Amino acid sequence: MTYEPIWGTIIAWYLFLAGLGGGAFITSAWIRLRNPACTHLIRAGRIIAPAVVIVGLCLLMADAAAGFAHPLRFVLLLTNFGSVMTWGVVFLAVFVVVALIALVLDLLHRDVPQWLDILGAVMGLCVAAYTGCLLGVCQGFPLWNTALLPILFLVSAVSTGMAAVLLVGAVAFPGEFNTVVPLKKFHFWLPVVELVLVAALLFITAANPSEAGLASVMALLGGNWAVAFWLLFVIVGLVLPTVLECWMLWFAKPELEDSRTGQTISAVSDAGILIGGFVLRLIIVSAALPVTIVQPWML
Repeated sequence: MTYEPIWGTIIAWYLFLAGLGGGAFITSAWIRLRNPACTHLIRAGRIIAPAVVIVGLCLLMADAAAGFAHPLRFVLLLTNFGSVMTWGVVFLAVFVVVALIALVLDLLHRDVPQWLDILGAVMGLCVAAYTGCLLGVCQGFPLWNTALLPILFLVSAVSTGMAAVLLVGAVAFPGEFNTVVPLKKFHFWLPVVELVLVAALLFITAANPSEAGLASVMALLGGNWAVAFWLLFVIVGLVLPTVLECWMLWFAKPELEDSRTGQTISAVSDAGILIGGFVLRLIIVSAALPVTIVQPWML
């Protein structure tokens, strides 16, 4: 009989921070390519990326039964390359090293090689997708065991990473924030895509032959996690940012968009996306119910 792991809030934070870090580095590489003069935003992404991932890894180690008491046990994760966790360790290790090297070079005012940014961005994508695959391989949980989950977590990771960097820009570097309009327009569509993916995920899960799939969906839509799902994730994390950014990017006058008021509105939007990104992981982890396996008595 196979027993599936059940995780809690700490793992939700780990999944959120790992994806956020990958998305922040991708954002930094994007800005360097399209707006190389925005050095403060580039550096903000390079600081956020390794910092939040390292914090997430510390939370993961603290949550593990071995934890800090037997850290060498984590080395064993590198012995099974048929495991998602093994590949996750590889992606995370390479990403953190690359992100730290890029950050140190930046802080020393030395040129960061283009190939290093590309490698970091690729590893960031791998880390973001891995956070969904980590849950997706758990076959006993219909809400997790779908190919849509890694895609959803990848889109959410890029969205939260961009939101974190743009939030720093709106608060601390408004001049640079006003120049990255293409990035803001791209970022606008991510919550829309995320909403479509979530709807598809819930539909597929509810149609699962087991009762656990429908029960998990109902826990989100009208059960214990309904308030978090509708209020914090859908309204605060998706709808509100979409409405605000739609107004700021396409309907507001240029003078409002470039004003301190406009930057504050954008900051509120980005903060909402960060809240929604964490709540997404929390409700996906917490609302998933396992399939009940009944074994006949051995006679």
